Amino acid sequence: MSDQPVADVEQLGDVPVPELYRSGRAKQRRAQRNRLLSYAVGIVVLALAVTYGDWGKIHRLYFDWDRAKGLFPDIVTIAAKNTLIYTAFAFVGGVTIGLVMAVLKMSPIRPYRWFATAYIEIFRGLPALLTILIVGFGVPTAFGTQFPVFFGLDTAGPIALALVAGAYLAETLRAGVEGVPRGQLEAARSLGMSQAQTLRTIVVPQAFRLVIPPLTNEVVLLLKDTALLSTLGTTPASVELTKFGLDQFQKDFNGTPLIAAGVMYLIITIPMTRLVAVLERRMKVSR
Repeated sequence: MSDQPVADVEQLGDVPVPELYRSGRAKQRRAQRNRLLSYAVGIVVLALAVTYGDWGKIHRLYFDWDRAKGLFPDIVTIAAKNTLIYTAFAFVGGVTIGLVMAVLKMSPIRPYRWFATAYIEIFRGLPALLTILIVGFGVPTAFGTQFPVFFGLDTAGPIALALVAGAYLAETLRAGVEGVPRGQLEAARSLGMSQAQTLRTIVVPQAFRLVIPPLTNEVVLLLKDTALLSTLGTTPASVELTKFGLDQFQKDFNGTPLIAAGVMYLIITIPMTRLVAVLERRMKVSR
């Protein structure tokens, strides 16, 4: 038997287990205090609103049911529909651009990596609104042309959103590609598959599966960013939800259309965010 003394305290790495336990308990207590504090603040704010709020005026100016009914069906058939079309166009374009930039950034050819890095840094660094203005006004002026019309809608704004989304999705997709086990790549190459075939049939499908939650989050962000497209000008047939609500508000300065537009956003985004939570839980269980 060895004469080496046995440690009285089990170690996890360099930190004794009892210290880790106490640290975890302290974090739980702090989190509980923060929750209680947030609940207390919320109750106080609600009590002040109930006590001092002019609910008759609020109801008349922001929750006028007759005014809300007058928004239908246009708020659904025009504003919500256009918002979804803009979002879908921008997301598909963003995923396409992001995948190309991810592949270029992982390329062994240095100029490709430089180009992808420059693109990602520029479009992640610029405000989305500035990008929309540059694409919507600067590009047609510089080239003397107009962007094509898709489903009766101008594509300048969605293209600008796609450029911004592509810069963010490039890093997301690159992480997904790098998350695919290298053994699968080696197995595919040993079967005689080319690099392009391996990327298309093995790597990309698995990479997309790994990054489904952040992709869904990007859809939600793009949906809300469509509110910026009104800066390029709209017609009654091309408005999205925010512009629709603002136009209706300016008719009589009743805020009910703005509340209705917000409700429509929530009807669309809440199921998406819940889907993200479900997907994240399933991925954790599978891992």
